[in-house]
Amino acid sequence: MSLPRTAPVIVLLGLGLLTLTEPAQADPRPAVVELFTSQGCSSCPPADALLGEVARRNDVIALGFHIDYWDNLGWKDPFSTPQSTERQRRYARLFGTPVYTPQLVVDGAREMVGSQRDAVFAALHDTTPQNIAPVAFAADRHTVTVGPAAGSERAGQVWLVRFVQKRRTSVGAGENARRTLDDTNGVETLSRLGDWNGTEVSIPVEMPEAGKGIAVLVQAEDGHILGAAILPGS
Repeated sequence: MSLPRTAPVIVLLGLGLLTLTEPAQADPRPAVVELFTSQGCSSCPPADALLGEVARRNDVIALGFHIDYWDNLGWKDPFSTPQSTERQRRYARLFGTPVYTPQLVVDGAREMVGSQRDAVFAALHDTTPQNIAPVAFAADRHTVTVGPAAGSERAGQVWLVRFVQKRRTSVGAGENARRTLDDTNGVETLSRLGDWNGTEVSIPVEMPEAGKGIAVLVQAEDGHILGAAILPGS
């Protein structure tokens, strides 16, 4: 039988009693799944479909980052941004991997081919998300609070991701010409809100419109996600 989070533990020492209190732990958070993809890439639709499946899980924050280096090959992806491309390049430097699509990153710590279903689900099964920097949206949906730190002295950067929950696109050119593609949680903008040093901080945010959403990520310098939360538009 597990003890409550702050339940005292009684230890017998000779004829005396010593009462220890377990340190409070932050509540579990969803794992962050990032897919680097492009509507101009013929290998990407299976990975996009897999991201849509993963996004239905309550224990996952799934985000589709559309890169722009495929845009000069016949089709300009409406979701592509230089910020998504730079984010993938940063992961490539951290992991020592080439830049490719479809690439999927789990919680900033592991990467794999985004269409390899078994590898993706194995990575999710083996991942225990850290919640060192708890992230929570206020009831009025206009403020997000990060921290205070839970059991660690780590620091990180705070990122705001704005996305469209669902979009269907008829592709007119490129490798996927004449195909209709469905994108889930396609990232529109990625912006840095500031740094987090372990203390609690509250940041104003603009609530998402219906059909859209925002996610706030706290990420360490080594890429690991320290905290995350998602807020869909109502």
